[in-house]
Amino acid sequence: MDLILFDIPEIAEQLKPFTFTRPVSYIRCGILTQRERWEKRLQTSASVYTSAALHPVWPKPESLKGLWVNASWIPAPEDADRLRNLKPGSGLEWNGLLLAYHSVSGQEFEAGSFDIRGFVNLSSLKDVRFLSRPWEIFSWNGALIRSDYQLITQNRRSLELSDPHTALYGRENIFIEEGVKIKAAVINAEDGPVYLGKNAEIQEGSLIRGPFALLEGSVLNMGAKIRPDTTVGPGCKVGGEVSNSVFFGYANKAHDGFLGNSVIGEWCNLGADSNNSNLKNNYGEVKVYGYRENGMIGTGLQFCGLMMGDHSKCGINTMFNTGTVTGVGCNIYDSGFPPRHIPNFSWGSAGNGFETYRFDKFLETEIRVLSRRNKIFSDGQLEILKRLHGEVE
Repeated sequence: MDLILFDIPEIAEQLKPFTFTRPVSYIRCGILTQRERWEKRLQTSASVYTSAALHPVWPKPESLKGLWVNASWIPAPEDADRLRNLKPGSGLEWNGLLLAYHSVSGQEFEAGSFDIRGFVNLSSLKDVRFLSRPWEIFSWNGALIRSDYQLITQNRRSLELSDPHTALYGRENIFIEEGVKIKAAVINAEDGPVYLGKNAEIQEGSLIRGPFALLEGSVLNMGAKIRPDTTVGPGCKVGGEVSNSVFFGYANKAHDGFLGNSVIGEWCNLGADSNNSNLKNNYGEVKVYGYRENGMIGTGLQFCGLMMGDHSKCGINTMFNTGTVTGVGCNIYDSGFPPRHIPNFSWGSAGNGFETYRFDKFLETEIRVLSRRNKIFSDGQLEILKRLHGEVE
């Protein structure tokens, strides 16, 4: 049966700035992206049904027949059997939210010609979870590292550690993939697992507490301090102090400075000694900018840091206030706290204000950034960014 992960437009809007440039199924939380998680749970490959704005990279699937699954739904182990047992024309819902539908022809899904009231209602279940807001990415990261760790490492054996100067605590909870390099580090997995992806590197003096995931080709620089519930996606370079944060991939925080309760998109760079606040001075609830509401909304959290969209950068000593949201393609520099919401393609500083980052100048920089990882923009990626900037209709 074909698996199709679909975006619900309202949820995708709520997950911006990260869904400006990717479908919901490509959001990383835990060790895996949503797409990777569903593919492993159902042991099949998935196609993606997302907004027209993202079709240059993720076009509409050729076949719409098969099992449609809400891309924001975080699967529990038992959900795989629920979906395999769905009969054609039937579905699952949770408090009025569509979870899954077994489409006979594919056309009825687009037309909305089914009655969700006839679907199996899972509202009695307490463990049904969805990614519907950016702060949930770091809030649920620790729990998903734990479950993803079990999913990835079951029936597999970790490589042994060869460095005699690295101290491991809870060795049974540490999984080392092929090509990992570790020198004179301290890794404590007694309270949560540590997953080290292929060709990852942990340099001298790094201190790590699980749950933690360091994915393929990423580097922890000398003296890094990694607190629990943190994920460093593929191709990143990370240093300084990081707590309960998620790097999607190909991003840098190479130097000292604190990052906590935050989500960093792809191809971002945090300058040396950049810091974010994750707690208000009055210990009150943190509010953040909501794209769907076009205004500040409550998170229900006491700890909430920085949400940074893809291709955004900040200069040295940048200070981000509690609950700051930056869009895609921003360039932030100078002293003082920048605004708590920085729109897409903003260029400037807290002291002198912001202007629109010229697309040709943005692209010139990003081509250099990608080339350092031996990557290039696809035509589809360029079209998405041009439309987001307003270069094309």
